[in-house]
Amino acid sequence: MLRIGLAIDDGLDRPDGVQQIILTLGRRLTALGHEVHYLTSATERTDLPHLHVLSRTVAVKFNGNRLGTPLPLRRSAARALLNRLDLDVLHVAMPYSPFLAGQLVSAAGPRTAVVGQFMIYPQDALTRWGIRALGGLERSRLRRFDALSALSEAAQESAEGAYHRPVPVIGAPVELPEPVAVTPATVPRLVFLGRLVERKGPRELIAAAGALHRGDPERPWTLTLAGRGPLLDDLRAAAEQEGIGDRVDFPGFVAEEDKDALLAGADLVVLPSLGGESFGISVVEAQATATGVVIAGDNPGYRTTMAGLESQLVDPRDTTAFARLLGRWLDDPAGRSAVVPAQRAAAQRFEAGAITERTLAWYDEALAARRRH
Repeated sequence: MLRIGLAIDDGLDRPDGVQQIILTLGRRLTALGHEVHYLTSATERTDLPHLHVLSRTVAVKFNGNRLGTPLPLRRSAARALLNRLDLDVLHVAMPYSPFLAGQLVSAAGPRTAVVGQFMIYPQDALTRWGIRALGGLERSRLRRFDALSALSEAAQESAEGAYHRPVPVIGAPVELPEPVAVTPATVPRLVFLGRLVERKGPRELIAAAGALHRGDPERPWTLTLAGRGPLLDDLRAAAEQEGIGDRVDFPGFVAEEDKDALLAGADLVVLPSLGGESFGISVVEAQATATGVVIAGDNPGYRTTMAGLESQLVDPRDTTAFARLLGRWLDDPAGRSAVVPAQRAAAQRFEAGAITERTLAWYDEALAARRRH
């Protein structure tokens, strides 16, 4: 049995990708008999065993997301906590803040293997510069890491460029749902599920749907944009302006227990993220559940999860090509059914149990390297 600390600078309350990865990995490791400690900041939840809330956060915008960055953790407090926990492995979500996770790395005891998993793909030049600058400033502390890894080839490229060390790809653990039986809709249904924010591409989907309608007003289809976010009113207005207000519905937040049925009932699941994705948990979940075709934004993170399904990638900003791809799949029900086995196989590459085993093998390599010091 290992005693493992999972360190994340942000809190664990939001259902964002990094938080989902930490929580899924923690559950799986615990189920295998390991003792998992969550080292985090500003978290309100009380349902996690061995939860250590170490700091408060301030809200910042980074890489197209709103997230929390921690206020400084005292080095003495970090050292006292890690001395008490006596961890075998300290697993740090990267890039990290010098104020919290960085202090934990410095305070780790000589027998603790420190590993870092790169979970961010920078979507703009400023973010890339910030990650490289952090790598330069943290050069001495980075030498304390016994192993690094990345979620995807996109995150790998960024990490190796910033830290000048080999960074293997492990992938993100995703709890794959069981297939859901659904009654086929009489009218083909397009479904978007995600936050209604610029980065996820709902504006571009509305524009493509409008072009699809203008190209063939008689072609039957409906569009569901499920989720919450600041763009809701703008998207409603855009649908009316495109002349498709009567075809589009906005059901709002979808509970976890209803998500699988929503995706399984779609003829086209459309996830047109514009970028800034280091992986694509939502894409993997859709691949595992959909009984139709999954269309995804052509960005570096989603290319990892859509490997082998490249014909289903689209540049969301190219409205004409986007509309053409939607029409091509709407007009091909047999083709939609034919791609389902390949989508299910693609999802299986990231099944949570398999990724957890790969993570444990990575821990073993880091522990062996630590013993050699």
